[in-house]
Order: sequence, then C-alpha cells, then structure tokens
Amino acid sequence: MPESEVAPDIWEYILYIPNDPRAVRICRQTLRAVLAAHGFPHLTEVAELLATELITNAVQHTKGPAAIKLRAEHRTLRIGVWDNDPNPPRLSRDAHWDAETGRGLALVRDCSDRWGWVQRPDHQSIVGGGKYIWCDLISTAA
Repeated sequence: MPESEVAPDIWEYILYIPNDPRAVRICRQTLRAVLAAHGFPHLTEVAELLATELITNAVQHTKGPAAIKLRAEHRTLRIGVWDNDPNPPRLSRDAHWDAETGRGLALVRDCSDRWGWVQRPDHQSIVGGGKYIWCDLISTAA
C-alpha cells in the first residue's frame, strides 16, 4: 500500500495450525508482524502473552488442528483461537501465582479488556466442531 493511503480500520487474519508445539512460536512471530504492519506495536507484549496462552491450550489439550484469528475493528484487537474440543475452557481457581500450569485462562481474564468463549458446531467452526475462545485488547494509543 502506498504510504499516502491509510490502512483500513477493520482487518482480519486467520492462521491455521497443526497440533504441533512449534505452532506456538510461529503464531507469536505472525502476531508480531501483523501488529507492527497495522500500527499496533504497543499491544504486542500483552497480545503475545494472551495468544501464547490460548494457542498453547489448544495444542496441549486437544488432538486436532486449531486456528488463530486476529481481528481489529477501529481500536479493538480481538485474538481468537478455535480448537476441536467442544468442552468449556476451565478457569482454574486454585492455581498458585508461581505454578507451571493452570494459570493460562486466568492470565487471559486478567490481562484482556474482555474475554469469552462459544461452543461451535461442525458447520460453524473452521476446524470442525469445537470451541472458539477470544479476548479483546482496546488500544488507548492515539
């Protein structure tokens, strides 16, 4: 895009990933490139943390493929992850702050402006039946 044109306020990227631990690193690299290209570098650190937690859960706790969707609408960045497990995500209530596991969704809850999930039947999911977990970051940068 020529520098004189302004990037659109609404954009979306979807990255399909196999059930492979290396996918987490690839998703982080992709996220950094997308946020830098669209003028959201100030959200990179927290967005990377949240995306890592969501993708890691999908890779560790499901057996099939997954996908990450990055969508910006004006000043809100939504990070969403599909996986093929229809079971609700479990927010651990007793994970200690220095625990190695069990804190992912608590981090998503605490570090995002909004978060949630929805169960998806086969015809509504890009990876087959399962769920879509999302979180929003609202940019305060001018």
